Amino acid sequence: MTAIIDLQLAYQGDADVEAAIPAISTLQEWANRMFGILDLYDQEFTARFVGIEESQALNLQFRGKDKPTNVLSFPFESPPGIEMPLLGDLVICAPVISQEAAEQNKPVAFHYAHMLVHGILHLLGYDHIEDTQADEMEALEIRILAELGIDDPYQDH
Repeated sequence: MTAIIDLQLAYQGDADVEAAIPAISTLQEWANRMFGILDLYDQEFTARFVGIEESQALNLQFRGKDKPTNVLSFPFESPPGIEMPLLGDLVICAPVISQEAAEQNKPVAFHYAHMLVHGILHLLGYDHIEDTQADEMEALEIRILAELGIDDPYQDH
């Protein structure tokens, strides 16, 4: 259940927002706990922390939405017959995470943990387009976050 994280800190801006970005050791702890719950071992992914402009550009290019978003997931697809523990890339927008945490009246670290879990689940093939998929994914997020000592992120705050 060892998470190998390629950390990319591309955000430069508001000092408070920048200071709230979790340390690699924290990301490692969250991912390792999550992988342990899911019985996964030696998984690798990139976590890239960006600003509004990069998030918005990627969201427009890949999802057709002209606005920044909290997390984007880009799963890695290995060539047929080749097994690799590379899950893919997460692009996490630091200003959006800080703003959403404030709006939802929750600690920014808890929101980062939720978005990391949410993004990794997307890398693993989970989705929330259909109601049944959303219910399954949300239940798994709630369970994983509870193991991290974080309340249900879908309850009203």
